[in-house]
Amino acid sequence: MQTILGSGGAIANVLAKELLAYTKDIQLVSRNPVKVNETDTLLALDLCDKQGVIKALEGSEVAYLTVGLTYDLKTWQAKWPVIMQNTIEACLANNCRLVFFDNIYMYDGNDLSNMTESMPLNPPSEKGKIRKQIVDALFEAVNQKGLKALVARSADFYGPGIKQTSMLTETVVKPISTGSTANWLMGDGYKHAFTYTLDAGKACAILGNSTDAYGEVWHLPTATNPPTGRQWVEAFASQLKAKPKYRVVGKGFVRFLGLFIPAMRESVEMLYQYNRDYVFNSQKFDSKYNFKPTPYLDGIKHIVDADYKK
Repeated sequence: MQTILGSGGAIANVLAKELLAYTKDIQLVSRNPVKVNETDTLLALDLCDKQGVIKALEGSEVAYLTVGLTYDLKTWQAKWPVIMQNTIEACLANNCRLVFFDNIYMYDGNDLSNMTESMPLNPPSEKGKIRKQIVDALFEAVNQKGLKALVARSADFYGPGIKQTSMLTETVVKPISTGSTANWLMGDGYKHAFTYTLDAGKACAILGNSTDAYGEVWHLPTATNPPTGRQWVEAFASQLKAKPKYRVVGKGFVRFLGLFIPAMRESVEMLYQYNRDYVFNSQKFDSKYNFKPTPYLDGIKHIVDADYKK
């Protein structure tokens, strides 16, 4: 059996489909799990319940931690360390391998122009400090307790069917699709990579079922030469057959929006990612698994075809 802890999200749903290539015995665990495949087993559970997580992983060969907590610093500080520790202990108790789906928040923000797995871990944000804390705990368990685990790290992601959980969708795609003005954060002349969700989910399944991948950090497949903010807007507008109307939004306006939109308030400390090139390098994964990430223009077309064409 293979278990997804934190099912129901953009990556977890793709992962559940991709795992069918390796097993028909898939368990989905979350507060309110919903089947992705007809053969899925469902378990309703709060991952802060240690004994519940330990029991949930009985009989599992691989666990995928893909939980997406509310985008709120206090929630992250309270829950992420607990969830990670519970997952580590549950995997150790059940001799279960662990795949942790991660982001890039813990990387040094001074240079994001060619992010590789060897990037310095020096988080410039409070949320980044939490991410570093839980990754450190994971590798401490690997090095000192014999945990078999790996980190599958993604850039910001985009893809079909995630209208409620993608910053790119909220700030660019939705406004353009309704004839409104899109918003790009900080600077529209910087390159900004996005990992395509269908690639990320498939790659997580590949890594989880590759015994020689454990003990390492892997960047999930992401296309090279990402568009600038302006080019993202123009590409979506072209596919939507709309005018590429947009404004560049600075920190002050984001703070103002945060008075009404909690997610924007929580985004202020992450704006450093938009005032410099943000380029995510997945060559390590692409080379080892002979994987070709979805080109950006193809990904954009797939999103428009799936979500915006009647």
